[in-house]
Amino acid sequence: MAASDAEGPEEEGAAPVASTAADLAKAGIAGKASLLALEGAPVPPGGVVEMVQGRRGVPLRLARWRADPGTTPRGTVFVLLGRADFIEKYLEVVADLRARGYAVVVHEPRGQGHSGRLIRGQNWGHVASFHDYVADLDTVIRVAKRPTDGLPLPKPYVLLGHSAGGTVALMASYRLQRDIDRIVAVAPLIGFSGIGMPGWMLGLVIGAARLAGFGRRPSRARPQPPQLAFDGNPLTSDPARFARIGAYLSADPGLVVGPPTFGWVKAARDAMLILHKPDLIARLTTPTLLFACGADRVVAPDAIERFGQLLPAGGTVLVPWARHELMMERDALRAEFWAAFDAFVPGGD
Repeated sequence: MAASDAEGPEEEGAAPVASTAADLAKAGIAGKASLLALEGAPVPPGGVVEMVQGRRGVPLRLARWRADPGTTPRGTVFVLLGRADFIEKYLEVVADLRARGYAVVVHEPRGQGHSGRLIRGQNWGHVASFHDYVADLDTVIRVAKRPTDGLPLPKPYVLLGHSAGGTVALMASYRLQRDIDRIVAVAPLIGFSGIGMPGWMLGLVIGAARLAGFGRRPSRARPQPPQLAFDGNPLTSDPARFARIGAYLSADPGLVVGPPTFGWVKAARDAMLILHKPDLIARLTTPTLLFACGADRVVAPDAIERFGQLLPAGGTVLVPWARHELMMERDALRAEFWAAFDAFVPGGD
């Protein structure tokens, strides 16, 4: 792998971040190491919530649980969130996994949730490179191997990534191959959907924006708060789960992530280009299951299906009526996901 593929550029002009546990506490960040419970959406019991240091000292909020008592341990699932996601949004998924016998680890990527934000005073979604996300995942896995409060979380280790988190999971397979036994990528960001221009033109636009000094500026001319209207939303056809997302954001506005910066869009496009390199695809030998959502308007389901055909140890499940957030969809569509997940992921030792 070329050096440019293995590591991303340094974060330019990033706001100072805490780099020690004492700094985290002094900055008030440690106080955010808790989870928000809503009526009808309790926090699964027995979890540990903590702040850990990611690449270059960026604080990451992390939550981990053992499997439900009485279940047969089957391993540990690392849930990798999509852009603008936060841990609380996935508490139902955490409960589903624990009931199946899995320990679960979820962390908020840098720049979102209550992990360290990268542009001072703004909620825009930004990252210098998706390699930063991969390096942060490496840190999270080391925490799982050597937790401060007990035995290591059980193997096998499974990556369950959604959207941009799915892209990170696929990229991580090169770096963390010895640790990861299975990858499940749900609506991974393999290709953008509905951007209104071909990829080469998008490259020119974001390249020009960064040359003009707009890399850390929002990629939308008029940044808007997260869309909270259910009708026509691109995420899920389930009204109750959609309303719950909005309830979390209303209860804790600090979870809100605004539009992606031009830098984030470039980092995402760079990651997609890296994943499509034939020599790297040949090295993606970790058993991998992709999910494409037929009604997805955020990422391109046909690009996911094409990518799945290239994988030496992978395949794709198409869920025809699902929107982008398959794990937040109606029960019938979620049942399709869990049936395929259960058939693909092995039991633990």
